[in-house]
Amino acid sequence: MNILFLCIFVLSSALVILQDASAFLPALLEGAGNAVTLSLSLLAAYAVWMGFLQVAQDAGVLRGMSRAMLPLTRRLFGTQNDLALQNISVNLAANLCGMGGAATGAGIAAMRLLEKERYAQEMFFVVNCAGLQLFPSTVLSLRVQAGSAAPLSVLLPALLASLFSLALGILLVRLFCRK
Repeated sequence: MNILFLCIFVLSSALVILQDASAFLPALLEGAGNAVTLSLSLLAAYAVWMGFLQVAQDAGVLRGMSRAMLPLTRRLFGTQNDLALQNISVNLAANLCGMGGAATGAGIAAMRLLEKERYAQEMFFVVNCAGLQLFPSTVLSLRVQAGSAAPLSVLLPALLASLFSLALGILLVRLFCRK
């Protein structure tokens, strides 16, 4: 993939230089400045949500969500490994709240605990990739920073699209993967 991006960069740089060589360096510096600005704003958004996740975890909210989701996760993933199910529940709860980066640790722990349970791993992978979010914080942060007149207008379409991909993914895993 890096080779592909390098080729795209070299080709586009060559085209800019051929059209207007004096515009190359300012465009390159402006792009780098925009990348740094975007990175810092995303870092701030992630810091806020990671802090929120830590507060929710310390207050027992994630544990409560995990317990509430346990019957559903046990049935969906077909495993009796309670520690893995707890990590799955924490991962899913964080993802539902739009804190995908914060959910990664629990997701990796769950995959390690499900090492010998291929069906559960496949189902977890698909459910996680569907990206079901009630509050897509990264997208909303980007829309606010870009000056969107209605940054929340993506909530319903994003929810519906992720629900559809989740349902289709679960159906396909159930059809093509063995328990």
